[in-house]
Amino acid sequence: MILAGDIGGTKTVLAIYDESVAPLQIVREAVFQSQDFPEFDQILHKFLGDAHVENIRAICLGVAGPIRNGQCKTTNLPWFLSEKDIAKTFSVEKVRLLNDLTAAAYGMLFLKENEKVALNEGSAERGNIAVIAAGTGLGEALLYWNGERYLPMASEGGHTDFAPQSDQEVALFRYLQREFGHVSYERILSGPGIYNLYRFLRDSGFAKEPEWLATKLTQGDKSAVISEMGLTKKDPLCVEALSLFASIYGAEAGNIALKFFSVSGVFVGGGIAPKLLSKLQDGAFMQGFTHKGRYADLMRSIPVHVVQNSRAPLIGAAQYTFQI
Repeated sequence: MILAGDIGGTKTVLAIYDESVAPLQIVREAVFQSQDFPEFDQILHKFLGDAHVENIRAICLGVAGPIRNGQCKTTNLPWFLSEKDIAKTFSVEKVRLLNDLTAAAYGMLFLKENEKVALNEGSAERGNIAVIAAGTGLGEALLYWNGERYLPMASEGGHTDFAPQSDQEVALFRYLQREFGHVSYERILSGPGIYNLYRFLRDSGFAKEPEWLATKLTQGDKSAVISEMGLTKKDPLCVEALSLFASIYGAEAGNIALKFFSVSGVFVGGGIAPKLLSKLQDGAFMQGFTHKGRYADLMRSIPVHVVQNSRAPLIGAAQYTFQI
């Protein structure tokens, strides 16, 4: 048996897989609200319950945060995870922590064709693949082609400096800089980032915030409200916020495609892209992606797909156990 996990700032998903059959089969799966637990071990204890831990051969966890020397201090949670501590506490010989986007990237190698939607068909050739995923935060990773197989490689690219490409984006940068100091792509390309875009447009006078929307924003997930109102075109502020989001998302996806020379494609994962699929398909994303000056033709040749299987990080973590 294999225990795999996808540990994010909002939720933690754990699953036990039976490795005696192909493809791997889920025996048990559970979802936990991460913020409800002061420590990760409490989730693992609750999930395992009376299960026979001795039947678990390996544990592999995709974690939202940098992994160093088998340890991780999570980015958006007050958790500290250690491979050695988990192995000792739960008496499992093999434990591996992966960056969550490393796990997601590896999982994307096992996607079915109907689990991804093309934003750009392109003309793929064998080579590197880039992965970008906006959710609670912004993750980025590389699938490096070594001539024989793909090797997942982590990055913390979501925290790199935002590079504005228009007068509107320059104004956005200055607006966020006054509040946060350092303006990373994650400040924009994330759930909280959608609300940051909305606030900027409202406060800069793009359009007036109606009272009904101001009330609605106090009653639920602000980014979800903005997304819903933008997709249904019920408010101009929300429509523009999503357009700006899609354009900047495409631009940063293009940035990592260039940096990684990802001629084999770009996967757009995370929880936001499937929900905003119709917006990402309207042209703003690919316009931002291909707006790379002398390399515009290269960008148009790169396949870009939105991943619709939310289990990609879990699948990647489970499959990676065969490498440890």
